[in-house]
Amino acid sequence: MKIMIAEDDFRVADIHEQFLQQIDQVKVVAKARDAKETLLFARQYQPDLLLLDVYLPDQLGVDLLASLHAQLPSMQVILITAATEKDVFVKALQQGVTDYLVKPITLARLKLAIEKAVTLKEWVNNQDPITQTIADQFFQSKVEATSHTIDLPKGIDQLTLKKVQALLKEQTEGETAEAIGKKFGASRTTSRRYLEYLISVGQAKAQLEYGIVGRPERKYWPV
Repeated sequence: MKIMIAEDDFRVADIHEQFLQQIDQVKVVAKARDAKETLLFARQYQPDLLLLDVYLPDQLGVDLLASLHAQLPSMQVILITAATEKDVFVKALQQGVTDYLVKPITLARLKLAIEKAVTLKEWVNNQDPITQTIADQFFQSKVEATSHTIDLPKGIDQLTLKKVQALLKEQTEGETAEAIGKKFGASRTTSRRYLEYLISVGQAKAQLEYGIVGRPERKYWPV
């Protein structure tokens, strides 16, 4: 996912960029300092997602939403603002922003917003029909996230589980827990814990295969 940052304070923009560099599947392609650059860079870099500050020096970010969506209809926008006025929120809501973050924001909340945008992009690109369950996962994401967190057993983190699920879906010939763990920066033990959990809920399967030296390896596939 290509991400652009529109923020006039270069220190804040740098902090956002450094944080985004730690997240898989995303890449910062440009940083704009005002409304003029935001429109220009959006056309030039064609980002999938824009982190848009409300108080840009030459124009309110919320007033750019119509123009941005006109030139890039599929681009998602996460609005970041210190504004507490209700009219700003209403404008953002009417223009279909993906998320709305009020400063000072925490990195955990920003990460949640990015994960939501990545998931939405995957849903849009997927050819499967949109069911009520899938719709609820987006429009009622807060409720769903809470219920999922409660239901997950000890030692299973929701965001890490999503990464493992995504990696598992890429497997066509089966993969070991150690190999999958390396892909998301975890030990073989941690990786296997998540994979065995996915087996327990019917989202994965495994079988033993014998390598060249005859030692059996447990390999995992998505169901």
